[in-house]
Amino acid sequence: MTACAIEPEAAPEDGAPQSGCTITVDGAYAARLAPAGDSWFPERWTLDSPEPYAVPLPGNQPEEPGTEVQPMGDGRVLIHRRAEGRHLFSLLYPTGPGTGELLIGAVQCPEEGARLRLLPPAPGGERAYALAVGRRSSTVWLVAGGAFGPEQVAEIPGRCSGGVWLDRAGRLLALDRETGGRTKAVVVDLERAGEVSPLLQIAEGSDDRLLLADPDSGLLLIRSDAPSPGEERLGWGVLGSTLPVRFPECLRLPDCVVTPFAIQPGQVLLPESCGVALRIDGPVGSWVGLWRPDRRQVHHLAAPYGWLAGAGMWTRDGVLQLPYATAEVPCGVARVAAPSGETGESGDAGGSGGAGPEDPARGEPAPPDPPEPVAPRPVPLQQAPLGRLVTK
Repeated sequence: MTACAIEPEAAPEDGAPQSGCTITVDGAYAARLAPAGDSWFPERWTLDSPEPYAVPLPGNQPEEPGTEVQPMGDGRVLIHRRAEGRHLFSLLYPTGPGTGELLIGAVQCPEEGARLRLLPPAPGGERAYALAVGRRSSTVWLVAGGAFGPEQVAEIPGRCSGGVWLDRAGRLLALDRETGGRTKAVVVDLERAGEVSPLLQIAEGSDDRLLLADPDSGLLLIRSDAPSPGEERLGWGVLGSTLPVRFPECLRLPDCVVTPFAIQPGQVLLPESCGVALRIDGPVGSWVGLWRPDRRQVHHLAAPYGWLAGAGMWTRDGVLQLPYATAEVPCGVARVAAPSGETGESGDAGGSGGAGPEDPARGEPAPPDPPEPVAPRPVPLQQAPLGRLVTK
């Protein structure tokens, strides 16, 4: 049992909507809390099979509100429960008709209302991390994959939020740190005792958050109020580049919250050509946007019925996979081809799990996997000088 820094429970500082499920970095598994009447239970999805399928992992009683689940690379599901000031971590796995549970350990938070949450799945799927936020500092915990239960791996001055992995080794973690009334994204090196270095310094008085990153191309998706004080805007930059961040006008959608949730991998040295999937929340509901940095338009399309909103992943050849669940199809994946051309046309949508037309045959062999990129060291990014650069 270990102690952690705490603060009163609060909504995410960046205001981003929560995803309907969590997917491993390699796209093999997903996990979510599935509804069962008025209660909830953990559920694992296998996505790398010919047809996706779900495995329920119910415990002895329904899960409480605030319980988190996360898939591991070996198919087990990490579950984070809260009980009497403690944060309990276990691994769930199917055992015939029942559910096996391996208790990992607990993080003690003695004060009521402690805040500790799981970070996004780490590359490799062997480890899982959590972030605890205190009044003056934040702590990164290794909660699964360690030798002796949960262990503290980094302490960062300031109050942190977010959480984005910058490399395939699970070493460089970007967090949005609030100090002095401003929020700036920083990089935490977990192999150098939690060494912190700046990542976003767009303007001295701006709030700059990192939303998403692709280790292959280095593409970064950013939210900042630097170009329009008082109004947060989406921008993009490239990890390790000295070029500034750009804020495309096409990503400004009035009365909507636009949140990137997936970047097309495998586009080494081609960040401008990466497909980006956007969750768009507006007055009439949620839908999906498809965009590329080298395009001037966002292609809008209706989300599949039952979409686990905010969840999805790209294949290397540019097909967006969106998980959904309905009464007829309890575990389905809809597939949408990336838009092509300046006008933003997209390919045919397909699905698996019993809904939608079959995927169109491509007719050509799959391209070979690109070489593993070497993660560049972060270079603090600045605001685009709008008078000199064309912003798409």
